[in-house]
Amino acid sequence: MTTSRRAFLTKTAVAAAVTVPVLGSPAQAAGFDPRPGSDGVGDPLFPTLGNGGYQVDHYDLTFDFTPVTYDFTAQVKLNARATQDLSAFNLDTDGHTIDSVTVNGRRASHTLSLGMSGQELTVTPAAPLHKGAPFQVTVAYHGDGKATRSGLTGWRFGSDGGFASAAQSSRADTFLPCNDTPSDKATWTFHLSAPAGYVAAANGVLTGKDKRADGATVWHFALRERMPTELLGIAVVKGTYLYGTSHTGLPLRHIVPQGREDEYVPVVARTADHLAWLERKFGRYPFSVYGIHIYDGYTDALENTTLTLMGTNWFKPDADGHPTYENTMVHELTHQWFGDSVTPHDWQQAWLNEGPAVYYAALYSQERGWSDMAAKMKATYAKLDAVRASDGPPGLPTALGGTNIYDGGALVLYALRLRVGTRKFDRIMGLWPRRFKGRTVTSEDFIAHAVTVTGDRSLDRFLRDWLFGAKNPPMPGHPDWTTTA
Repeated sequence: MTTSRRAFLTKTAVAAAVTVPVLGSPAQAAGFDPRPGSDGVGDPLFPTLGNGGYQVDHYDLTFDFTPVTYDFTAQVKLNARATQDLSAFNLDTDGHTIDSVTVNGRRASHTLSLGMSGQELTVTPAAPLHKGAPFQVTVAYHGDGKATRSGLTGWRFGSDGGFASAAQSSRADTFLPCNDTPSDKATWTFHLSAPAGYVAAANGVLTGKDKRADGATVWHFALRERMPTELLGIAVVKGTYLYGTSHTGLPLRHIVPQGREDEYVPVVARTADHLAWLERKFGRYPFSVYGIHIYDGYTDALENTTLTLMGTNWFKPDADGHPTYENTMVHELTHQWFGDSVTPHDWQQAWLNEGPAVYYAALYSQERGWSDMAAKMKATYAKLDAVRASDGPPGLPTALGGTNIYDGGALVLYALRLRVGTRKFDRIMGLWPRRFKGRTVTSEDFIAHAVTVTGDRSLDRFLRDWLFGAKNPPMPGHPDWTTTA
């Protein structure tokens, strides 16, 4: 993600966590946990985010949205597996009216309560769920995209009366009841309705379209690779699809504002070269399709899986006439490997997303003569000590959205390259997304990976000092670099 607005990435604490009233029930007496996940999964930065007791394998979302009024009706089916005996379980949700809930086809009782991370939907199935058992939850719900939420919203509204989702890091629950934590990745299918004059978009490949009697079209999409909820990328907009292929034959599809196609055709056409540049470094792109959604309802840039969301405000040359907005395009595309495919297990590992994205965008810019990477890294080094003191070091941030996980994360990689040399560094970074494709990871995984690839055990201490230390270590090869008082 490209942003400096830390507040965008946090939720508002609103009330105490939900209590499930099943004490003394037969299920509890049999050893079932009545409150799995009501206090979250223990994310260091979002301690009440997500839910324990189960893992989601697949989401199937049907979403019928009405532009301009912003009303919607929806249904989500979750295929999950119990990781412990359950008499009840929770889903994250915010701003929805819940119409019905079933578990394995049988009506389940449910309650809505305010928690520290938004609303908690507590589901009590008709029969307890046993550890290891697969189960399906179906939730029918409705609402208004502009309705008040208990925290920040993931909805972004454009001048066309439509919307696009920007759910990172904890706002997927404003679109659907879900297990809203990066540690629980799933595959997805989507069925989104769009009235005449509008198109729908979602993560993954378009698998078909059906015309309804009312003139609306239902668009069907499938994401066959696993994705965390925070990278949800759905939209209903007045847009035009533009198509192409990469140099290796990967399907490309972009969505641009209607009537501005000629303006954005040359912009999105750069994507094929960006893919080729990054594939030479990390191997084949890890998903089945890619593209950019350019929308006037958004002003940042966000790496929604397979469909990066960018505001229309990005695409202007710099003062020297260089198309430096391509740096941001490369930043978000880098995330498809670092963050989307290989995902941090919790939000305190976010430098693993942002550090590589900033690093390779800076390298791309330098190779084109638009900027000097060493100067950027020197400036970051000078101020990072103060950032470590205020916001935590790159590997232990106290909040998201700061210099520490963005430029600070890139500085860690820059130091690593100077320490081991370009050849070994390229091998570390190239093998990482191949070795951990589709998985969740931590800083400890990266440290061990670097040691394994190079055979250099001293990198363990080197990386720990850079990632977790209260002060900047000396920069290899630059004893003259100092910090700003």
